[in-house]
Amino acid sequence: MRSAPLADAPGIREPLHAPVAHVTRGGVIEGVHYGSLVVLGRDGEVRFALGDTEAACYPRSALKPVQAAAMVRAGLPLDGALLSLAMGSHSGEERHLAGVRRILALAGATEGDLRNVPDLPYDPAVRDTWTRQGRPPSRLAQNCSGKHAAMLYTCVLAGWPLETYLDPAHPLQRTIAEAVEELTGQRTANVTVDGCGAPLFSVSLHGLARAAARIATAAPGTAEHRVADALRSHPEMASGAGRDVADLMRAVPGLLAKDGFEGVQVAALPDGRAVAVKIADGANRARIPVTAAALAMAGADPRLLARFTEQPVTGGGRLLGAIRPVPALAPTAAPAPA
Repeated sequence: MRSAPLADAPGIREPLHAPVAHVTRGGVIEGVHYGSLVVLGRDGEVRFALGDTEAACYPRSALKPVQAAAMVRAGLPLDGALLSLAMGSHSGEERHLAGVRRILALAGATEGDLRNVPDLPYDPAVRDTWTRQGRPPSRLAQNCSGKHAAMLYTCVLAGWPLETYLDPAHPLQRTIAEAVEELTGQRTANVTVDGCGAPLFSVSLHGLARAAARIATAAPGTAEHRVADALRSHPEMASGAGRDVADLMRAVPGLLAKDGFEGVQVAALPDGRAVAVKIADGANRARIPVTAAALAMAGADPRLLARFTEQPVTGGGRLLGAIRPVPALAPTAAPAPA
């Protein structure tokens, strides 16, 4: 499947992050978020980079479209909303739980076959309702349950064992590892365990952006095209109502986007222009403003991104400042991407 030799694995080191966002209050810069980001042009070349985009990092859930593409290649027949859920970090809404149950039923499996970590729903309001009802943490409610259900379904169809589907040596995980390297274009630096219990592969931000671009531009009939179409058509199934990543996809036509814990975001436009962002301290509040700035630098319409470019800072019920990208991330700071 590989069309070109793989680049070496990214270096495992302390990343040389740079300032990417300012937190202002009353006209004073109260805080600074450090991070790294990369902007790729239509030709796949780096058009702008800030920080350390070649260091090894963990994409966390931002890698789920790649994992989903690997499962589709292996025979996973899901499409549409259920395929979007298979790459989701869902909020735990009833539509998400119903979707996971549907995937499990298609696999002839049950919640007891899942090996993800029991948890409460991710969305605060959904979690509060869940708690008031006296419901305990469950594997179904955990935000990665769609991915895990899809992994079980893939294993059933391929005739692979279910009990060990999270073992890095399992055929499913080896298949995913191959897709990660192929789509990122580089060897993985390390394999560890994600919060949900699944294997987690370390790549560079550059590699992550390259994978997103390849999925976003994949030809019809390919596994990657099916993944892109599902995520674009059903962004809330991969996230939830009111989630910023779904709102961003709805705002920018054709945008493919996936967030991940610890301040990671990847996004790609239909023509292959792509960005990847890592906020060094894992702060979620800076992720979308920096991503919006990166997308504007990539050539996305700034008018569509205007409401994502800052987060308000308040005090005493009054607006006092904002979390904004640093001036170096203004669209005029870099040449127009090719």
